[in-house]
Amino acid sequence: MTLGLGTAALGRPQYINVRQESCDNSNLEKFRKESFSVLEEAYNLGIRYFDTAPGYGLAEELLLEWLQTKNDTSVEVATKWGYTYTANFDANAKVHEVKEHSLAKLNEQWQFSKKLLPYLKVYQIHSATLETAVLENTQVLEKLAFLKKKHHLKIGLTTTGTNQLDVIKKALEVVIDGEHLFDIFQVTYNFLDQSLREVSQKLIKQNKTIVIKEALANGRIFRNKKYPHYLKMYTILENLAKKYNVGVDAISLKYIKQTIANSIILSGASTSNQLKENLKLNSFSLSHEEIEILNSFKTAPKFYWTERKNLQWN
Repeated sequence: MTLGLGTAALGRPQYINVRQESCDNSNLEKFRKESFSVLEEAYNLGIRYFDTAPGYGLAEELLLEWLQTKNDTSVEVATKWGYTYTANFDANAKVHEVKEHSLAKLNEQWQFSKKLLPYLKVYQIHSATLETAVLENTQVLEKLAFLKKKHHLKIGLTTTGTNQLDVIKKALEVVIDGEHLFDIFQVTYNFLDQSLREVSQKLIKQNKTIVIKEALANGRIFRNKKYPHYLKMYTILENLAKKYNVGVDAISLKYIKQTIANSIILSGASTSNQLKENLKLNSFSLSHEEIEILNSFKTAPKFYWTERKNLQWN
């Protein structure tokens, strides 16, 4: 199974993206039930990799509750530490999340995350950056190495921003007790930000797992009057979607599957229908010429991330 399920949109009613349809997430109990049903639907559709984080509101708690209904050793859970959700489900909150890469935060968030064992297989630094110096924090790195050994975890990190590649390269050099610490890299990649391609072969050769996030560029792949500079891209994507009888989302996911070999691609689906549409990526293949056309929509990372920064929580 190429597709995993990211739970950011299932754990908190608001997320940074361009929504294609309006939705009312004000009823928290209804929101929880719907999120729970998406987890169940994902499982029934064959998905076994579930990505979560304490920074995703209710997501870890919801996933833990759902896991208690399962007895299947093929299920793999990845979680993270380093972000605290602070919006309290208020759409108008000025601050939705706070990043802290300290040993104290690692120890605090591990106390809940460890409840996901034995399904928990991957533990990641949430949005590692050079600015927080987390990759130089010996206490944090040694604690992660300890957890890796004790619980047989893959240790990883997620990257965000223009210097994704610098963070990955630095992480590849981290050695604790004679062993490389990081096994898995969760990276933003799509045909707008293709920077991962520069290091993907190196990661594959070193037997690292690659997980792709933001595969749909936070909704920017869908036609939107606010982004006239993507007009040609919208037309091409819609033509390909019509040709293969799938949605634009499946075209985008298939592009990733065909350009980053053996990666796990995270679906950010918040409904069962979105998930089913995503899974249509397995029903066709893009030609070499079509891949090249999609490659041509590459933007500079600085432009991509500046545009993303201006997206709203909704």
